[in-house]
Amino acid sequence: MKNLQLKLMTRQILGAVVGLSMSSPILAFAENVVDAPSDVSENTVTIAGVKSAASKVAISQGSLAARSAQSEISDEFVRNYTAPTSDFSQIIQMAPAMYSFGPNGPGLGDTKTNFRGFSDGDYSILFDGIPFQDTNSPSHHSWAFFPAPFVGGAVIDRSPGSAASLGPANFGGSINLLSRNLETQKRISGTASLGTWNTSLIGAEFESGQFGRDGSSNLLFNAHELKSDGYQTLNKQQRDALSAKYQYVISPDTVLTLFGSYITVHSNTPNIKGATRSDIAKFGDNYLLASDPTQANYFAYNFYHVNTDFEYAGLTSNLGNGWKLDNKTYTYYYHNQQNYPGATIPLTTANTTANNSGTDKLNSYRTYGNILRLNRDTEMGTLRTGLWSEVADTNRYQIPSNPLTWIDSAIPNFRETFKTTLLQPFIEYELNLSKDLKVTAGVKYSSYKQDLTQFADNGKTVGNLNGAASIGHVASYHTFLPSIDAHYMLQANWSAYAQFATGDEIPPSNVFDVKNANVTALPASIKSKTIQIGSVWKGDSLTFDMDAYHIKFDNAYSSTTDAAGNTTFFANGSSVNQGIEAESTLVLGSGFNLYINGTYGSSKYSTSDQWVQNAPSDTETLGLNYQRNQWNAGWFTKRVGKMYNDNGGTHEAITINPFVISNVFVNYSLKNMSTFLKGGKVQPSVNNLFDKYSIVGVTPASKMSSIAAAGDQLTLLPARSVSLALIVDF
Repeated sequence: MKNLQLKLMTRQILGAVVGLSMSSPILAFAENVVDAPSDVSENTVTIAGVKSAASKVAISQGSLAARSAQSEISDEFVRNYTAPTSDFSQIIQMAPAMYSFGPNGPGLGDTKTNFRGFSDGDYSILFDGIPFQDTNSPSHHSWAFFPAPFVGGAVIDRSPGSAASLGPANFGGSINLLSRNLETQKRISGTASLGTWNTSLIGAEFESGQFGRDGSSNLLFNAHELKSDGYQTLNKQQRDALSAKYQYVISPDTVLTLFGSYITVHSNTPNIKGATRSDIAKFGDNYLLASDPTQANYFAYNFYHVNTDFEYAGLTSNLGNGWKLDNKTYTYYYHNQQNYPGATIPLTTANTTANNSGTDKLNSYRTYGNILRLNRDTEMGTLRTGLWSEVADTNRYQIPSNPLTWIDSAIPNFRETFKTTLLQPFIEYELNLSKDLKVTAGVKYSSYKQDLTQFADNGKTVGNLNGAASIGHVASYHTFLPSIDAHYMLQANWSAYAQFATGDEIPPSNVFDVKNANVTALPASIKSKTIQIGSVWKGDSLTFDMDAYHIKFDNAYSSTTDAAGNTTFFANGSSVNQGIEAESTLVLGSGFNLYINGTYGSSKYSTSDQWVQNAPSDTETLGLNYQRNQWNAGWFTKRVGKMYNDNGGTHEAITINPFVISNVFVNYSLKNMSTFLKGGKVQPSVNNLFDKYSIVGVTPASKMSSIAAAGDQLTLLPARSVSLALIVDF
């Protein structure tokens, strides 16, 4: 019966997309579209000799060239419709199916993003085509990499992509952040922003414009400092960041791009991210840390110090005879030093086992890699091939420590070092069956090797290793990932696609975190299989794209340990994720534009028909913006439907009711101020306009009960916040 329901739902969804394809000619007729050249593949299409107004003003839209469900976030959205303090999670949260929330305020903490029921770590995030992720699992940290001043837009692929789509966890999809576009004219800009919770941001930016021989060089440099007390009590944040992008046109066929960034974050964020129901009821919705040094949540006992850097050198070249080269060599670094206390605080500074209730924690890695892409275009089609290679060195530990002095114990809770070697060669061929119909088939080989050394500890992780100082392991994972898709240009402004794609995700390194590290059988990578169909349509006053998807994916890992202490890991069944998505921009006239998107679907375990946690039944976004003369304003509202949290022992243990986030941004441009001041912008903004304090996550106190308890940890939306930014250009 359950399988029959799934099949019926799938047929309904596919039927809706077919209905779109049947109705699009009517839309096209209503728009009086004149066919444009057949090679049009950009978002901004030409209609009746004029560039499409709707595609120019759309903050998010599909591409006519897309072969899967994609949304492209514009640079304008980043510059005008995000808070000055934002990180990349706020940039992508309004796109179809996406949602995120920062309980300490926008950009004031490590924020996670979910889409289609996939949580952070189940999808890849890239910057200018380079994947970045933690080495113990493919998760990400929004506060430590790529704040909004570094980002010039994003391309979200809600699928594993084709064989040429690289990443460590395309299991659920990928998010490709884009660096800022370089400008032709010289500019020096200063930014000052003040906001709620004693939040301030001071920044400077230098854009060289084109310089050097024949204007072959261009440089963009950005630096800023963010300080905030945060919405949550005493959860203070400070971020210092700088980035630089340089581009040199070596010849008309060859371009060199260099990028570098550095960020340091200091915060008083605790290891436990949410307060309990009882504390919130007693002290207020924003309660988290205390000013009493006798309490475990004393702010000075809880702190992070995170340093990161990210650099790459990219070379693109037209080699002739149809061949094109795109190569990026990169490195990035993550050093997270965290300290947090235990449940009780010692009365003495003596460094004893009884007093060492705190934890001194480190997660640090340096990654080196190279991405080589080669394309060859012929009349028959396009060959794409290449290789992603990467090596990472990791150092991790947790050591008992006295929170009054932070003097460590001699023996850790755990300590490990490991090297990860990653290889992803790929090949795909796009065959031109006709001028408008293209079919692409390919395969990617995903290979990971981990060389781990685990050290003896106090028994919390692996134990004393039978007297040995350390033990080594080698873990290898190998997967072939095929894909095939078809793309058809029905008209110059209307395309359709169908796709089958596969993705994978390797186990986290903690599969060896068992007694004596005695793992007799490792699991294979978990895999996903995605089927999608969709259509993208662009008119002069309307853009519209829609897709339907059906995904079958392996669940996370479980383990068993026999009487001899041998542990075996295995994938714990499968789930089905399916639904329908659409987004559209409508030009209303008189400077007004309407953006709307919506998703409807389900993500359920195959065996129980229960919902996967943090998978909403629906999401909707409504945006209204106004652009006229010196004014640019936008109001964006995101609604996230009902979903569930687990309690560690039961699915659907906690119901999370629908919640809404509304943000308003106003930009007033300052032009021709003087010969010294070229221009600028005044930007007031309001996040969480209606001051909603919705519960968006619950960590239950008990694995045995789903009844609300005083000890449940709650994650709530932050209160309304207001900021005023002034940007001046010299």
